[in-house]
Amino acid sequence: MRHKTDPEWALSISPETVRLFILKAKAISAGVNSDYDDGHEHEIEMDSDRTHDTHQHDGLVEEEQEDLTEEELRELIDDLNVDEAADLVALAWVGRGDYDAGEWAEAVAEAKRRGTSKTSKYLMGMPMLGAWLEEGLEALGA
Repeated sequence: MRHKTDPEWALSISPETVRLFILKAKAISAGVNSDYDDGHEHEIEMDSDRTHDTHQHDGLVEEEQEDLTEEELRELIDDLNVDEAADLVALAWVGRGDYDAGEWAEAVAEAKRRGTSKTSKYLMGMPMLGAWLEEGLEALGA
């Protein structure tokens, strides 16, 4: 049995940084999911008793905040070096079940082999990124 101090599991990205990414990814996911609650995503509710438009566009402020979270996460991922980005991708793969903890070195090697300048686009395209990163950390005991 391996322990988190095993050099084969040494992360080049700190678990605290990954946890920050997890929080941001979950916030983004929650924002997207709340838009589709109850299957009413295409319905528009109009106030019939108003004679002229006095809407203050509060929804745009909320939308901008969600976009900021997404933009922040994208920038944080883009700022990672090659080793950190490969570890982050490998963590998502372990959390998703593509690899298990015993295959960590293989997962990292494959992530480096597939290395791309668009790591943020790849990761943020994962619908359960936050959960998979969290499960990846747990699998490694980090």
